[in-house]
Amino acid sequence: MRGICNIRLKPGNPSERNLAGTVLRGAFILVFGVTGFLLGREAYLHIFSLHFASEGLQLTLLVISPVAGAIVGALLAPLAQSLFEGELEIAERAMERLSPAEIAGGAVGLIVGLIVAFLIKSIIFEVVSGIGRAGTYVAIVLYLIFAIFAAYLGARVGAKIRIVPVPKESASNASGTAIKVVDTSSIVDGRIVQIVECGFLEGALIVPRFVLRELQTISDSVDPLKRMRGRRGFDVLSRLQELTRVEISERDFDDMALGNVDARLVRLAQELGAKLITTDYNLNRVAHVEGIEALNVNELADAVKPVVLPGEELHVAVIREGKETHQGVGYLEDGTMIVVEQGRRLIGEETDVVVTSVLQTVAGRLIFARPKRENAPEARN
Repeated sequence: MRGICNIRLKPGNPSERNLAGTVLRGAFILVFGVTGFLLGREAYLHIFSLHFASEGLQLTLLVISPVAGAIVGALLAPLAQSLFEGELEIAERAMERLSPAEIAGGAVGLIVGLIVAFLIKSIIFEVVSGIGRAGTYVAIVLYLIFAIFAAYLGARVGAKIRIVPVPKESASNASGTAIKVVDTSSIVDGRIVQIVECGFLEGALIVPRFVLRELQTISDSVDPLKRMRGRRGFDVLSRLQELTRVEISERDFDDMALGNVDARLVRLAQELGAKLITTDYNLNRVAHVEGIEALNVNELADAVKPVVLPGEELHVAVIREGKETHQGVGYLEDGTMIVVEQGRRLIGEETDVVVTSVLQTVAGRLIFARPKRENAPEARN
């Protein structure tokens, strides 16, 4: 997907990345070198100086031990840096999957856990006298246990706190136009391109990464029809990139309850305070229940269809039988279905009809009509 913008903060230019890498490498070498120097000196003071009576040898070890420790520490620094960067990358990916509420809850839990560990340590040290060096290890274990447990608990509590931003403030781009989250159905449908071209849809379009994965799954389907629809969805995205600003959101949700793509879309729209573009009727209903403004392409198509009133005359081709045996069915140019009473014998013909009633259904508008011409079958019957 060449050209799609990414919401994630990208690293700086190559020179900045090289400078940051050099600074980090120097910091690791310095820290490990100093640590090795101090450990080497401690080794001399507590081990070597007690086993050698020669003053010359002790003086030599006094110099060699810290220097050797510093050299070993400097040599181990690149390995430690590599492990650190790997763990940092894992932590970064984990942080990307957390919501702001989970991050805030984890931070509060961490602070509370450290405070509780400090209080418990103080009580233990007050009750148990002469605990000595073992107290240091006890304190470290207490801090680790309470910090990790409290941070995890805080993140879980934060996950249950739903923060819904105010759309007009947080979900607006620089021009003040609300951003929109686009779902898979509206991309595969393709009519969103024409809507954007006509200028009826403005502002940034947010396409979640999990929607792209769903499109990829559809494109790789063994079903030729699904495969064609998935590839058409990517063509639609490419066309949208040419017409407006399209951003890929890396935000994802690992909650078991949010394994469904629709649930993830609703959650993302809530966090961003964005509108949701879809053609899925059920997702549209869920969005309204959750307080999210949904822009249904099908509803827009119905809204812009010409208004037809009872008594108006239409010219229609009757192409098939209706639900009742005497009915015929035809379609207007915009796809609206017309049920022609007593039109079964007119199948395969074009005829003028008079509208008798208009019914608005969930699937769209349904028009009932009767043949106008006097020699129609209903007249003969």
